[in-house]
Amino acid sequence: MKKHNFSAGPCILPQEVFKQASEAILNFNNSDLSLIEISHRSKDFVEVMDTAQDLALELLDLKDKGYKALFLQGGASMQFLMVAYNLLNKKAAYLNTGTWASKALKEAKLFGEVVEAASSKDQNFNYIPKGYTIPSDADYFHITTNNTIFGTQVKEIPTTNVPLIADMSSDIFSRKLDFSKFDLIYAGAQKNMGPAGATLVVIKEDILGKVDRVIPSMLDYKVHIEKESMFNTPPVFAVYVSMLTLQWLKNNGGIDAIEIKNKEKSALIYNEIDRNPLFKGFAASADRSDMNATFNLVDEAHKPIFDQLAKEAGLNGINGHRSVGGYRASMYNALPIESVQKLVDTMQLLETKI
Repeated sequence: MKKHNFSAGPCILPQEVFKQASEAILNFNNSDLSLIEISHRSKDFVEVMDTAQDLALELLDLKDKGYKALFLQGGASMQFLMVAYNLLNKKAAYLNTGTWASKALKEAKLFGEVVEAASSKDQNFNYIPKGYTIPSDADYFHITTNNTIFGTQVKEIPTTNVPLIADMSSDIFSRKLDFSKFDLIYAGAQKNMGPAGATLVVIKEDILGKVDRVIPSMLDYKVHIEKESMFNTPPVFAVYVSMLTLQWLKNNGGIDAIEIKNKEKSALIYNEIDRNPLFKGFAASADRSDMNATFNLVDEAHKPIFDQLAKEAGLNGINGHRSVGGYRASMYNALPIESVQKLVDTMQLLETKI
């Protein structure tokens, strides 16, 4: 049976990427050596790292604009710490829109004053706050562009006179934005890029070197830039798969083309959620994520029936996070619209069983 993978992360990746990656595990670049046994200092892997970094900047339209792309370890959770370590001198401002934003804010408090510019916690993070004020004396303003757990997404990127930092772990490379508005972007690979183990950091170099504290080498962006993501042994396989995925995206029209497909997928599922009397959406309509659709049954008594129908249809990974309950359909770049249609068909089938 075909599986339709709606997992929130690690998540679906293109089939051709899986094929290329599996071949490289056995024999990388016709070297008769595996990708995961060669030196990370070898010419072949240095080329992989250089290509991955270059593709990231190219797809974001940030080449030759003063930015560097890094592939680091520790996940986005490590970036909660590193952002504050490198950039927070006295005060930072955060938009609190969910679990990961809250965790980023918590880490920043270890390094200085943190202002919560706005929060949607009062409604269990089912909306994106509007009309808030960003302190003009903040060292930076941090947002989480897409909230995987709650299914919300920042649609209008705020304008600010302080450096703008974004956790884009679950929607990077999925939609057109003016990425030059951001001074630092970070994203765990395991959503739209590759397997867990690598984290992309895209940083404008001129925001560095402005804090008073001494930064440990492993946590210093300047060190990682100088060493070209090779300060310590990088996550070789995760970087390679990320490179393949970014190449796949470029070959298929880049962000412009994938955004059109992502809009089609999200429209399909949200139209059904709004039409079907057995379901209700969790996130506020204006703030619904194109990557993660969250929804609940109107009557939880129908859950056993729907869960069985979903299993029979090959729907994988649709259970909602415990913070929200219900269901979550994660529709990352590599998910075909046919899978979303299968989910919609199953929701409609439930109507005939009740």
